[in-house]
Amino acid sequence: MDRFQEMQIFLAVAEEQGFAAAARRLKISPPSVTRAIAAMEARIGTQLLSRTTRSLHLSEAGQRYLDDCRRILAELVEAEEAAAGSFSIPWGHLTVTAPVLFGELFVAPILGEYLDQFAQVSINALLVDRVVNMTDEGVDVAVRIGHLQENGQQAIKVGEVRRVVCAAPAYLERHGRPLHPGQLREAKIVTSSSSQLVSEWQFRESNQPLSVAVEPRLVVTANNAAINLARLGWGVTRVLSYQVANDVRAGALEIILQDFEPPALPIHVVFQNSARVPAKVNTFVDFLVSRLGQDAALNPSMPRPA
Repeated sequence: MDRFQEMQIFLAVAEEQGFAAAARRLKISPPSVTRAIAAMEARIGTQLLSRTTRSLHLSEAGQRYLDDCRRILAELVEAEEAAAGSFSIPWGHLTVTAPVLFGELFVAPILGEYLDQFAQVSINALLVDRVVNMTDEGVDVAVRIGHLQENGQQAIKVGEVRRVVCAAPAYLERHGRPLHPGQLREAKIVTSSSSQLVSEWQFRESNQPLSVAVEPRLVVTANNAAINLARLGWGVTRVLSYQVANDVRAGALEIILQDFEPPALPIHVVFQNSARVPAKVNTFVDFLVSRLGQDAALNPSMPRPA
């Protein structure tokens, strides 16, 4: 077994946290995994993995070696793709991530359009409401809403979204229109548990931060459900402006407390910072940036009620 194969096995064991799981992932026998790790440790002269009957942990040397393995194997893949021409012709598998609702509304249609144009590319879209680690999960391109936390990535801003409070006209007619965020303490609040703003909503007043503790009467697991309940006139919800842009334009929902909104959140298309970016990534990023940058719903000047 060559050293590249051993590195792949070691990487799988570390990521899967087990020999049997690594064997299943690589479609080889568990004894082959055990022999490969033992051979590596004997050749290097140090223990890479600390194993018990119930757990597996990387030693300090093992963690350093894991980082090196990831880098070396990534460079190997890059070299092979370069030799195969993937840096000039879009082909191969592309992994993309975006927030669930944003991905459904904006990214999914773009994926179909892109695949129709580039027949040699396939895409796996990871639509989740969490920040995916691009390196650990093998993601090529990500859409991020909010201020970026990652280092070593390239990012292109494609728009902004507002954090808006909204309700149906029928609800506002029955209960009145709040004129100050503090009045939300008396409102019927519906929110999503996927939101980071379940119990405390941030605003701005006289250019100073204003925090309002709200007590949702109804918490659901999806933004769509909260929006639908607000649309039906049950109560008030807080979401990102793109999520209700169509409902606002149609008059099904109204934005309230606009003068107290916090600054808009940026939207970025993020991809790996590399000296040589594969054509599949370059072309998809260009595609995504062009389409998202032209969408009026991703602009903080979304239509407001008169």
